[in-house]
Amino acid sequence: MGGAVSAGEDNDELIDHLKAAQYIRSELVEQAFRAVDRADYYLEEFKENAYKDLAWKHGNIHLSAPCIYSEVMEALDLQPGLSFLNLGSGTGYLSSMVGLILGPFGVNHGVELHSDVTEYAKQKLDFFIRTSDSFDKFDFCEPSFVTGNCLEISPGCSQYDRVYCGAGVQKQHEGYMKSLLKVGGVLVMPLEEKLTKITRTGPSAWETKKILAVSFAPLIQPCQSESGESRLVQFQAVRDPLLSVLTSPGGETLRKEQGTPPPGHVEIRAVLHPHLQQQFP
Repeated sequence: MGGAVSAGEDNDELIDHLKAAQYIRSELVEQAFRAVDRADYYLEEFKENAYKDLAWKHGNIHLSAPCIYSEVMEALDLQPGLSFLNLGSGTGYLSSMVGLILGPFGVNHGVELHSDVTEYAKQKLDFFIRTSDSFDKFDFCEPSFVTGNCLEISPGCSQYDRVYCGAGVQKQHEGYMKSLLKVGGVLVMPLEEKLTKITRTGPSAWETKKILAVSFAPLIQPCQSESGESRLVQFQAVRDPLLSVLTSPGGETLRKEQGTPPPGHVEIRAVLHPHLQQQFP
């Protein structure tokens, strides 16, 4: 899948082509794409293909075409402070771009089936953090990657504001994917060979929009362990990062500057974080 726009000589020229073709339509998405060089997520011997609008696969490592990632980023309608779950997080390329938009008060989780790819993503994330000059322009929500099957996420895990699945979702798993989403949240996934945006408008109400035809490898079904038990995917509890800041030793100054009540007071939830006002009015 791909080939919708001409190849670029470098990352910026590729983004110029995606923008001209209306795959990238918003300033936030454009800034994120320009800040993360796609070539950095390729193996060295394949970097000459990095700026082509084509998918790339080598062993378990996979990157979707730039035009697909553009449509995904636009459809997710990302905003600072949201929580994001990337199912099939792969190289971490998409998660890193998302993290630049989510900012310091967001949550950025990824699940990857293959342990070697999880390690690859962590290496690429470390390289990005050490070498990128993007941190002068963005507050980064660092992705956290775990290995596991995305169909085995623990029932006790929190729901998310935004969810993306990078593998073809069979119809029987649509309900499971929806269950990962908060009310008001957005789910983007390949469903029945269409990139699909689903918005949860109520506890049992949904709006569905088909974006474009795509071809993705299907989700791999879970397999039981030797003991016969499933291997549930676990994340650390999603605690609002602002609360961590305000209840830390350094948070005392911030509380005083903002006139914030001491930790434990209910009003702390709304300080500096408009997104929390929707969750805890």
